[in-house]
Amino acid sequence: MSHDGVRLRAVMRSVVFLTAGALAVPTLASCGSDDESGKPLAAQDIAPAGRDLVADGGTLRWAVDDVPETLNTFQSDADDATTRVAQAVLPAMFRLDAQGRPQRDADYLESAKVVDTEPKQVVLYKLDQQAVWSDGREIGAADFAAQWRALSGKDSAYWTARNAGYDRIEKIERGANNLEVKVTFSRPYADWKALFSPLYPKDVMGTPDAFNDGARRKLKVTAGAFSVQKVDRKDKEIVLGRNPHWWGRPAKLSQIVLAAVPLDKRAAALADGSVDLAEIDPADASRIALAGRAKGTSTPLQGASPTGKDENKNESRQKKKLSKKERKALAKFLRQQDALRAFTVRRSLEPAYTQLALNGSEGPLADERVRRAVARALDRTELAKVVLKPLGLPAVPVGSHLALSGQAAYADNSGALGGQDTTEAQALLADAGWVPGGPVKEKGEKAAGSEGKKSKKTDDESEGGSDGQYIVGEDNKDPQDHTKKHGHGDESSKHLADGKQYDGRKVKQGGAPGAYAPKGTAAPADAKTGLLAKDGKPLALRFVLPSGTGSESLGAVADSISRMLEKVGIRTEITKVSDDSYFKDHIASGQYDLALYSWPASAFPATDARPIFAKPVPAADGSLNVEQNYTRVGTDQVDQLFDQAASTLDEDESASLVRKADARIWAAAGSIPLYQRPQLTAARRSLANAGSFGFQTPLYEDMGFLKKGAAPSASPTKD
Repeated sequence: MSHDGVRLRAVMRSVVFLTAGALAVPTLASCGSDDESGKPLAAQDIAPAGRDLVADGGTLRWAVDDVPETLNTFQSDADDATTRVAQAVLPAMFRLDAQGRPQRDADYLESAKVVDTEPKQVVLYKLDQQAVWSDGREIGAADFAAQWRALSGKDSAYWTARNAGYDRIEKIERGANNLEVKVTFSRPYADWKALFSPLYPKDVMGTPDAFNDGARRKLKVTAGAFSVQKVDRKDKEIVLGRNPHWWGRPAKLSQIVLAAVPLDKRAAALADGSVDLAEIDPADASRIALAGRAKGTSTPLQGASPTGKDENKNESRQKKKLSKKERKALAKFLRQQDALRAFTVRRSLEPAYTQLALNGSEGPLADERVRRAVARALDRTELAKVVLKPLGLPAVPVGSHLALSGQAAYADNSGALGGQDTTEAQALLADAGWVPGGPVKEKGEKAAGSEGKKSKKTDDESEGGSDGQYIVGEDNKDPQDHTKKHGHGDESSKHLADGKQYDGRKVKQGGAPGAYAPKGTAAPADAKTGLLAKDGKPLALRFVLPSGTGSESLGAVADSISRMLEKVGIRTEITKVSDDSYFKDHIASGQYDLALYSWPASAFPATDARPIFAKPVPAADGSLNVEQNYTRVGTDQVDQLFDQAASTLDEDESASLVRKADARIWAAAGSIPLYQRPQLTAARRSLANAGSFGFQTPLYEDMGFLKKGAAPSASPTKD
């Protein structure tokens, strides 16, 4: 798993909606025209081929992070592998297309639509008459009802991670016949297409025991192109085989084996034939690209030679200088490189974005002027280039917190905050009372950041002096030194149109009220070079990063951010911590000032994004309930816009409300979207209809190996 992620394993969990509040939201101007959503910035890269070009049979070995702890996607420890199994073996009423928009799955649904809105919203599902579970039983209303009861939140005996949407259902009943299911809602629900995807059989959802334990290690009854044949924890793999009761297009592959392979072991696993398909990091992508070059070009041992005459001589001379152990390692590396020629790297953008999170609960960042100053100091295009340009992916910053380019709710609302402007950032800081010079306490004393009161390093922080922590702007060291030491990673993303004014009042430069310092505030004359202080404390922010495999790109981005902030007088103290503690002990607990992590782009942002941006509220025990809003920055207006968007059945109006909520989130400056995450997948060259899928839900039945002499087509056929 890529570190840019701290993926949604235990993080992205939808929660119960709050009742719409009574606060009035000021009139907001339109967020733009219908074409604001644009197109995906990068197409999926899966080597599409018609089914007639794909051979019948064969086993695809696909790398995953680990064998999942549960096969129930609605439990808190479900992970990416859980989702992959569910997509292959269970029904889904709707699946995502290449633009990240929900589309009816014709293998299960003939139709699904809202048939009544008064007095209650009613959705009528008409199921495909061939749709059956692997035990021969028809898929029907009993399965829908069992899943609703399990996920409604009314029975605490069910250990569910999320119930958003299901808590709005009033009843489920059979329609005119066994193939019709009527779902009546107690309150209008715009994101009803998010429900029953996946759909588990009533055998799994019918009782708390079956839900909590029955589907953790096995799924006896399924209804997809594949079924679960074996979960082997000893060999760390899950075997999926063809479902003999499948009524749709027959699966081309005989088996799909999901094999647990750590990210740093995947190049070796590809080379020795252990896997055919694997998400990889930029370093392995470079290795595979190098291996694919024709013989006679440069290698890690051979400098590029215009004539090629001296290459073998140079290689022999260099080999003689190596020890026996080094020669053995080199020989192994070259054998792997030879084997990696059978693979190619398929590149796209993942449906997730990396953000800079600003902890607004305490310290300097509790002042929205300081948060906005941080945002205005950043050149987001340059940050996107750090990650994405080396990979040949579009280096365009993300313009929304709630959707990505191509999705229905996308619009670039970054204008609500404003673009990079050093002078404006300095003026905002000056207005907040941060000025150059003055008495500043020495290193080791309290700094102004949320961690300034801590003088001892926590146990989980990296050891070894500056490897664990370094301070930008503290001395005269070349800021490039750290970059050289830790290296630059690769990644990328993109957004489209300029953000538009969203408030009825006139705002200069497209910004929201408060996004700029008061008129007439001047930036300090020497602010370009002087670090800032206030009440004897320097403006120093603790920047927390993970330290494990795949985190190099985050380090490179953090270095660039630190240099940008230094230009406006903000010092950053970068601290690297272990992967295991990064989210639990730092992000979720609020022990950071600045941090980099990712969120997914949901097709249903009114539901899925609300807990990420909801205003924190005091809990009964006196603690602060932040849901998944780890920046602790939220507003009543944003909450109400989410509630309105979730309760509006007009899809265009709901998308407009989501865009307005996003503009408000930009203005609050609790998090700054940077770039869409890269998706790099190593695939055997003969493998078709698999790779970097982008937004789209994979079609497992179409995956397979090309027939001899066949080549991928422009797009897969549907036969």
